[in-house]
Order: sequence, then C-alpha cells, then structure tokens
Amino acid sequence: MNARTRERWPDIPYAPWRETCAALHLYCQVVGKYRLARTPWVNHSWHATLYPNARGFTTGLVPDRPGAIELSLDLIDHQVVGAATDGRIGRFALGPMSVASFHGRVLDLIRSLGGTAELNGTPNEIPDPVPFAEDQLERPYDADAVTRFFRASAAVTNVLQTFRTGYLGKVSPVHLFWGSFDLAVTRFSGRRAPLHPGGIPALPDEVTREAYSHEVSSAGFWPGSGAIDFPAFYSYAYPTPDGFAAAKISPDAAYHDKNLGEFLLPYNAVRRADDPEATLMSFLQSTYRAAADLARWDTAALECPIGQPRRPRPL
Repeated sequence: MNARTRERWPDIPYAPWRETCAALHLYCQVVGKYRLARTPWVNHSWHATLYPNARGFTTGLVPDRPGAIELSLDLIDHQVVGAATDGRIGRFALGPMSVASFHGRVLDLIRSLGGTAELNGTPNEIPDPVPFAEDQLERPYDADAVTRFFRASAAVTNVLQTFRTGYLGKVSPVHLFWGSFDLAVTRFSGRRAPLHPGGIPALPDEVTREAYSHEVSSAGFWPGSGAIDFPAFYSYAYPTPDGFAAAKISPDAAYHDKNLGEFLLPYNAVRRADDPEATLMSFLQSTYRAAADLARWDTAALECPIGQPRRPRPL
C-alpha cells in the first residue's frame, strides 16, 4: 500500500477509540435531531440524515427563522460550526465533555444564530437511552482517531457515490443515518414491501415501517458498535429473498452474518487490498446482484452503466 492510499484509507481500529466513537455518535444525534425537528418529512426519513462534506458531516440547510441554518461537525479542526443565511456564524470546540454539555452548547449555538433551539432530547436506536440533558458522564475525545474515521468515511463516500450512479430506479443519497451511525446508500425495486415488524430499540415502529415501505437493497459502512466490534461494510435486502444468505459474494473476505441477517466485509480487507475502491465496489455490486436476482427485480429497466465525469448517460 502506497502512502497516498494509506492516507485515503487510514487504519481505524474500533477498540482504541470505542468511547470517543460512542460520544461522536451521540453528538451526531443531537445535531441530526435539530434537522429532524425543522425539516418537512421526506420518504424513508431522508430529511433527517447528515451528509459528508470536505471536513466532516453537515445538516445542509435547515429551515428556521433567519431563513435557514446549517450545523456542521468539523472533524479536522474539531469544532461544531453553525451558519445562518442572514450572515451570522458561530462555533465551539469539540473535546472531552459530557453529552449534556454538548447538547447545551448546540442549543446555545442555535439560539445565537437566531434559530429555534428545540429538538427531541432522547437518543434513538440505542438500548436504554439516557436523555441528552441528563447524560453527565465525561466522555473522552481522541481527535486523531476522529480525523482518521472522517478520512475513511470520505473514501467510502466516493465509492458509494460511484455505485449509486449505476441505477435508473429510485436510489437514496449517500448519507449518514445518525441513529444507527452508518453511511448508507439504498436502491429500491419500486415494489411495496411487507409490513416491517419494527422493534428497533428507541425508534417508533411507524418510522421503521415507513422507512421499509418498499423493497430495498441497502449497503453502507459502520465504524463498529454493538455486536460488530470492528469497522465493516454491510449489505442487506428487505424483505430478504430466499437463498440470499447462501449467495456467492465477492471479495473472498465477505461473509454472511446469520445473527444480523446481512453480509459483512471487514474494513481492513478493503484497506489492505491492492485496489481498495475496486474491492469495495465488488462487494457492493455482488450483494446487490444477489438481492435483485433472487427477488426478481426488473433489472433490465432499473440498471444502467456506472456514470462517468463529463459523459451524458447513453440512451
């Protein structure tokens, strides 16, 4: 692996920054919940997500009293930055602190920008969630690990964006779901799905069921958490077609996790590959192909060649 590839795909072992990662996850929830509170509902909760940018993750423009406000987590200079369309700007430093302190500072930042400092104060998709304002535990902040995670996320985003272009059907943006803390992109067959059973911790079933109202093949990236104590790529289908778990997937390091019901590919298998981008793309394409073929999607109508810069898509 050359130096440029090492920088683009850095080492991000989960264990050394586990506590910082858990804190960053909750910080993203606080920022994301501001967007959720102010933005009209979009199918599959796409209105609530964060987006990667050149320095971390952002809400994009959130409608609010100054016109609009953007909140961003700058994971290079380690600060939260708020900007309003009337020209106001504010920021505060990221570092060791409690979730309660972070929550209070975000609300103060929104107020300083003339915005509405109101959001749901309880974490989602976390068992036994502690309200943000009551979470007084002092959290560490490993700035180097955070920046390496961001750089890995940027590399992953580039591949997910490229993968996204090879589809004419409905496909999501590449976005960060702050509830589960994963970067994701989702393709849709266009057909309705069976009612989802729900049951995701601290997430209303009506939200889950709307998110999975139609058949999907979804893939993304976790830094590690819960049952997966290493950074990994995942891919699943809902509903899961018969034979999906036994499908032949590439690369060889990919496997089906029967507890999760998803295919996993360790991040290190991609990072250490001769061509990380091609290795990840093979996982995305092969898992999608298994889902689409086994569920009998109309792939002839839905698929197209991967997009190329400055080349209009051929008809």
